[in-house]
Amino acid sequence: MCDIRKKKKDLRKKIKKLKKDITDQKREVLSNSLMEKIENLDQFKKSKTIFIFWSMDDEVDTRGFIKKHLGKKRFILPSIKGNDLILKPLDSLDQLIDGEQFNIPEPNSEPLKNLDAIDLAIIPGVAFDIKGNRMGRGRGFYDRILNLLPKTTEKIGICYQCQIVEDLPVESFDIPMDTVIYS
Repeated sequence: MCDIRKKKKDLRKKIKKLKKDITDQKREVLSNSLMEKIENLDQFKKSKTIFIFWSMDDEVDTRGFIKKHLGKKRFILPSIKGNDLILKPLDSLDQLIDGEQFNIPEPNSEPLKNLDAIDLAIIPGVAFDIKGNRMGRGRGFYDRILNLLPKTTEKIGICYQCQIVEDLPVESFDIPMDTVIYS
């Protein structure tokens, strides 16, 4: 195994253990605090169309945030199809169905054809470093889709403080964030 891939694999294991130590109650407090920080950003206030994820249990909880702003902002959520992320608009919570992989809810809507409207992307990660580099779960879903977004799209990584490291191993295909917000 390549040295950089081994470092990433080891770091994923380490972060997974650290995140397990966060209680449900603490996770809720941290998630609410973090999403409040997002709400106070000019980038959020000015944005119309936001690419965001429906959180898994070990991630910063975005579900309440989406519910709160649905109708005021246009949300685009990922749908996993094979080895690709397909972006789909979420117009109503009634559209959510269990996804094919990981049972992550996703919109039952037609894929977004034009990514140019996305002005803000709120992105999960296993770890981020202080330079904005991101490490995902290892399948490259987000790196491939972030590469297709307009250069003007503001990319914000969100995570818990235990997911911030000083320096991540980076590969040529890794897409950095413009900002990383943690709680």
